[in-house]
Amino acid sequence: MPLTVSEFDFDLPPELIAQAPLAERSASRLLHVGQDDLQDLGFKALPDLLSPGDLLIFNDSRVLHARLYGRKATGGEVEILIERPLGDHEALAMIRASKSPKPGTRITLMDAFEVEVLGRAGEFFHLRFPPGATVVDWIERYGRLPLPPYIDRAAAEADETRYQTVYAQALGSVAAPTAGLHFDEALLAQLRERGIETAAVTLHVGAGTFQPVRVEHIADHVMHTEWYIIPQDAVDAIARTRARGGRVVCVGTTSLRALESAARGGELQAGAAETDIFITPGFNFRVADALITNFHLPRSTLLMLVSAFAGQARILQAYGHAIANRYRFFSYGDAMLLEKAPT
Repeated sequence: MPLTVSEFDFDLPPELIAQAPLAERSASRLLHVGQDDLQDLGFKALPDLLSPGDLLIFNDSRVLHARLYGRKATGGEVEILIERPLGDHEALAMIRASKSPKPGTRITLMDAFEVEVLGRAGEFFHLRFPPGATVVDWIERYGRLPLPPYIDRAAAEADETRYQTVYAQALGSVAAPTAGLHFDEALLAQLRERGIETAAVTLHVGAGTFQPVRVEHIADHVMHTEWYIIPQDAVDAIARTRARGGRVVCVGTTSLRALESAARGGELQAGAAETDIFITPGFNFRVADALITNFHLPRSTLLMLVSAFAGQARILQAYGHAIANRYRFFSYGDAMLLEKAPT
């Protein structure tokens, strides 16, 4: 029987959706989802759950100030969320307005500069930015940090640091790779002291990550695309880890999606490409041995991914346990360490 989206549903009390980060990054809770048991721990216990010789793979993408506000020439208010830059002077974006803007529409943003709507690209709008600066320069200068739609407040000054990982470098995401938000410098130092290595890949998270699955049969879902980069250093680190018998532990579904995309040909390859990989139960994981991740939205592609990784029944059991024990959910919430289900 084909899988349906209703099989990945659960009831979440709204008060469990974390609206702000904890005072300390690594003070969050950690649910260890083993093959036979569930352990309620603190995130600071992570070094004890890993072994010397294991390798953590981080996503070093940095969140853009991708939310912009403006007005059309008619006076209508517009909200724009950049999906991704297209070269130096164009971008794809989601636009919220009373009427969908037509090609040729000009929009003044942040009372500072004007963009032109060139047309549509699926669910996104194709925009041209003015000369004199790059798209990234314009939005970093005038835009605002785009908190997820389930956080019902505007971004505050504290979010400027807390909605970025401490190791973020490559500008390009419109949402944080949130599993990495639990790591602080002290915890990274403890991991190094224990002999746990780290490497970085890049996957720029697009606005499509928040788009709901609108079909009942998940095989009919069209996955959004995202850009990833796998450095040769990361490929070499994974090879060394395999040679010594260590585990590859992905920090976040974005790191995992990047690696598994780059290994779809059978062997992990360095390079850069777009991916629309849709990981559902039955997927053959070639790289990841364990996964650190936050709790995901009901009926979402990421819930399907973790169900594929740890087992669908196991994940639903873990989520039920987390709800019963009042874990904090989503971007600013608590985390899980998932062991891969046996094949």
